[in-house]
Amino acid sequence: MSETLSHAVSLHPYFKIREGNLAAFTALMPAFVAKTATEPACLYYDFSRHGDMAFCREAYVGAEGVLAHLGNVGELLAKFLELADLARLEVHGPAAEIEKLRGPLADLKPEFYIRETGLENPLG
Repeated sequence: MSETLSHAVSLHPYFKIREGNLAAFTALMPAFVAKTATEPACLYYDFSRHGDMAFCREAYVGAEGVLAHLGNVGELLAKFLELADLARLEVHGPAAEIEKLRGPLADLKPEFYIRETGLENPLG
């Protein structure tokens, strides 16, 4: 596994969009993507939706990448949370990186998952 992926941390936030807010919520998604595109530690970032549930699939190099991202999109996230509830937040990664996030993310009440095993399958 590459050095980058061995430190990768993925976030899995699920948002329950409140009634009447779907259009406003989805209209903010491109702004999140544009801000996140400036982050060198971002490995991938995208949104998907099922009815009134939205999901953001995202990963970063290390806990520092996660914290930098949250600082970068903080104002947008506050707007999201005016339109939706954070229904669930999972954080997946190696134990050392997860430990760095437990304190800073405590207010979001995430579920932390420690990576046990896996593989990297490079395309090139």
